[in-house]
Amino acid sequence: MKFKSSFIKKKNDHSTTAFALLVIFLLVGSCKKSKDPAPPNILFAIADDVSYPHMGANGCTWVNTPGYDRVAREGLLFTRAYTPNAKCSPSRACILTGRNSWQLEEAANHVPFFPEKFGTFMEALQANGYHTGHTAKGWAPGNAGLRQGKKRELTGPAYNDIKLTPPTAHISNIDYAANFNAFLTERDPDQPFCFWYGSLEPHRRYEYGTGVTVGGKSIDEVNNIMDYYPDNETVRNDLLDYALEIEHFDQHLQKMLATLADAGELDNTLIVVTADNGMPFPRAKGQTYEFSNHLPLAMMWPKGIVNPGRTIDDIVSFIDFAPTFLEAAGVDALAGRMEPITGQSLLPFIRNAEEAHEGNSPFVLMGKERHDIGRPSDWGYPTRAVLQGNLLLIKNFEVDRWPAGNPETGYLNTDGGPIKTWILNDRRSNGKSTYWDLSFGKRPAIELYKIDVDPSCVNNLAHDENYAELVAEVEEQLLRELRKQGDPRALGQGDLFDNYPYANTGQSGFYEKFMQGDLDSTSAGWVNPSDFEREVLD
Repeated sequence: MKFKSSFIKKKNDHSTTAFALLVIFLLVGSCKKSKDPAPPNILFAIADDVSYPHMGANGCTWVNTPGYDRVAREGLLFTRAYTPNAKCSPSRACILTGRNSWQLEEAANHVPFFPEKFGTFMEALQANGYHTGHTAKGWAPGNAGLRQGKKRELTGPAYNDIKLTPPTAHISNIDYAANFNAFLTERDPDQPFCFWYGSLEPHRRYEYGTGVTVGGKSIDEVNNIMDYYPDNETVRNDLLDYALEIEHFDQHLQKMLATLADAGELDNTLIVVTADNGMPFPRAKGQTYEFSNHLPLAMMWPKGIVNPGRTIDDIVSFIDFAPTFLEAAGVDALAGRMEPITGQSLLPFIRNAEEAHEGNSPFVLMGKERHDIGRPSDWGYPTRAVLQGNLLLIKNFEVDRWPAGNPETGYLNTDGGPIKTWILNDRRSNGKSTYWDLSFGKRPAIELYKIDVDPSCVNNLAHDENYAELVAEVEEQLLRELRKQGDPRALGQGDLFDNYPYANTGQSGFYEKFMQGDLDSTSAGWVNPSDFEREVLD
């Protein structure tokens, strides 16, 4: 962070000793007043797989999130925050580096080897005096590798030793809040800290029906079901089980806020609450739609936010987090051994500055390369997208590939769960299924959606002649911006991403190993054996 220098003119009058002493007194007092404020602590709370609508402050009535709601109420609520890539490790890589995923070489992919050249804001803060650490899921999954011969801790050391009895079979037994307390006790009292609270919820699996039996909810509470799902008991229960796990994340957030208040640290802690990608359901997580990339975001900083309680409707990107944290801490990214940052600091919004709205980008870029394996040669399903205003344009580069993974290998880019099973069985029973087409079927080269009237992104306007000129204009804008950022896919070198190795060597080449009988339907681990089709589909 750069500050303007102030200069004090000294009077050339030494007529009396008393006056000289007065000058010295004033200078000392002035120096004390102009002393830079203490850098803020940072608490970054990131849920694992939550779409924007599913937080209380965002309008959801069947998910109770008092912690998130408090942060939004006493700080800032961002209504249009987007990840550039809706999968765990590439999204988290974007957060940590301030760069879009196509600017991160191997780290554009899910389960990659993280390139040594890309530093993270957590590493930069640690090198500049911050006490850093994380609980549960930091950057993952993948291999963080080494830097200067040492194993890298992209989100600081892990604090996972303290356990609890989880409320359901698939909720983690890590006591996130207690481990945060342990982290704080190891810190020098005068040392600023940055803690990454990486909940493992609401990532699948879920214990079916626990939203009702444990959470005390009713399936009648669920409203606003996405247009690409049927409205039935299976869907409603699956959504309530998801809600229960979001609430577990929020309960630990509430405890962390209380800990900060008790320690007298709440006022000067910048608290950011979000998620890494959308809900772990078909046509959401791992895709490039509204429910995939549009995520909850609230910020609280009692000492730093001017006029709290505001709602920010500007479009912001996850690549904006790193420059925000570094600027607040007064740390230079390049001095912290980071590559140049693409994102923009959100501090102008915190300061309630007019230039925040004037200088903010009117659009956000998104896309993906290889997520979960399961296609021949471990290919990905490359997309790029631009959201401007209420228009979302998606460019699919390899339309002959299956967007959610090959059917015969279990559609591996969609986590197993009751809704996925219902949709697959609907096609198997009826020979065809609109729900299957939307979640698992092949897609056209260009998609265009008006998300203000079609947030489910089911009415593709790209082939409507009334939008032909607009489609051509926006597609060119998308490719122009990607070329500026050196995106290999936009420069005709997209094969680079398909050829980067998969870090889980036991599962690389999954498609070939499965088709040869070396792996079976239990080998993937994150889908159900019934997800695998018995025949190859066209």
